[in-house]
This record gives sequence, C-alpha cells and structure tokens, in this order.
Amino acid sequence: MADKERFSPPVVGGTSLLVMFAVLTLTVFALLSLSTVQAGHRLGSAAAQNVRGYYQADCQAEAILARLRQGEVPQGVTRDGDCFSYVCPISDTQELRVEVEVWGSDYSILRWQDVSTVQWQPDDSLTVWDGG
Repeated sequence: MADKERFSPPVVGGTSLLVMFAVLTLTVFALLSLSTVQAGHRLGSAAAQNVRGYYQADCQAEAILARLRQGEVPQGVTRDGDCFSYVCPISDTQELRVEVEVWGSDYSILRWQDVSTVQWQPDDSLTVWDGG
C-alpha cells in the first residue's frame, strides 16, 4: 500500500527546458524583427511622401519659370525689377522658395531652396551651468 501512495511527477529534463528556452527566445526575436520591419516601412513611406512632395513643388516652380520666360507673370509671383520671387508648397511644414532674374528668354536662378515653415521652439527646460 505504501508503494501506491508514493507518486512522483514526471521530471522535466534539461533538454525540455532547453527547447522551451529556445522557443521563447525565437518568439522574442520574431516579434522584434516584426516591429523593426514595421518601423522601416513607416520611415520609407514618409521618405517617399517627402520626395514626391518636393518633386511636385519643383515641377510647379519650373512651370512658373517657363511662364516668366515667356513674359507672363503668374498670380502669386512678386516682381522687383527683373527679379521674380515665388513660393511652391512641398508639404504642410515645408515650401520651395524661388528667386529668379529674367531678361527676356535668359534667366539666372538666385535661390531655389527648400525651407521649413515650422517655427522652431528651443527647449529651455534644462538648467545649464553658465560658467559663473
């Protein structure tokens, strides 16, 4: 009777523990890889959108320049003598600013610049030693 009451649970061997650890480790690495791929996809999509916006603005600026070279001054173009300036939006935070000097069909580009339209706010929350 005493032998029947002595029941020992099956022993989990070292190989079983090693397999469980390997499965857990591979699962964690798979989740990390998935999150890295998703972050890369978001970054790539944002970069593609920025490039698309820049080249659309560049195309618009070239069209305005072509009209200026034909002697037509489109709406939104500021004139100061032979110098013309205009802005083409790239996104809600960037714009392409252009300044050209036109003499008939000849022209000279003075400025063709991508400019941020967001007001920069410095972070003054950190107290820095001023040397005094």
